[in-house]
Amino acid sequence: MSKKEKAIQLLNAIPDYKMGYVIAYLQGALIGEDEPNSETIAAMQELENGGGTVFKGSAHDFISTMLED
Repeated sequence: MSKKEKAIQLLNAIPDYKMGYVIAYLQGALIGEDEPNSETIAAMQELENGGGTVFKGSAHDFISTMLED
């Protein structure tokens, strides 16, 4: 039995009142499947190589700083 067949078998055994949880989990499993774009890859490489800027402070201060620019 394939993993997909096993999943279908389990889905058929789950009561309807619990299906909302299953649907939410399955939707979450799809998130993040997209490949990062070149700008994101370049930014991550910059950080890995010691570049970039690290902000130390509260989220409020960070947002205030970003809105000043």
